[in-house]
Amino acid sequence: MNQLTLNLCAIGVFTMTLSVLLGPLLNIPSSFPAIAVATILIFATVDVLSLEGKGGNLFLDWIAGFSSLHRERVIRHEAGHFLVAQLLGISVTDYSVSAWEAIRKGFSGLGGVQFDTSVLDDELRAGRISSQWLDRFCTVWMAGIAAEQLMYPMAEGGGDDRSKFRLILSQIPGMDSVKKERSALLQAKTLIEENQDAFDRLVMAMTERSAVKDCIEVIATTTE
Repeated sequence: MNQLTLNLCAIGVFTMTLSVLLGPLLNIPSSFPAIAVATILIFATVDVLSLEGKGGNLFLDWIAGFSSLHRERVIRHEAGHFLVAQLLGISVTDYSVSAWEAIRKGFSGLGGVQFDTSVLDDELRAGRISSQWLDRFCTVWMAGIAAEQLMYPMAEGGGDDRSKFRLILSQIPGMDSVKKERSALLQAKTLIEENQDAFDRLVMAMTERSAVKDCIEVIATTTE
């Protein structure tokens, strides 16, 4: 059960409690809170059992989508991933910047940049991973947070990125994940700042939903 679904359940319980306390004072029909709570709980159940949390993501994205600031923040976050991946030689295969685009393309979660992780997957299956590839992927995973922090007081996204980061590092004995996270975040910020023009042009291209090959061309021509 994802965090949004848990929040919906909590809202349902809160609504029921509040209705019991204030219903008689505000002349709220007793059936109204019951129907509202039932609707929320049914949605949460269907979301978990049938939609794997995608319904909740879509609802959250729809609500947040009314804010132009939120849309810009999401695009900048994903552009950070995209730019740093290309600079470090990790191929980008596709991207989305909304839950609806992610669902339409068959991605999970709220969307994001899709990478070719075959090298990393092969090394993990073999029980070994080179420090070079580990450093590259760690930097890419933290690049979305880095892009936000360079523009806003704090990053709102990146929860999934950090989870993936920590999951991979937990499989490496003796790895200091906190230190590695700080190092990767700093490296990502440095790469974005050193290629600010390419980043800004990439944000524009992703805002227009340009194809992956066109986004790559924007980066290539700006960083030559």
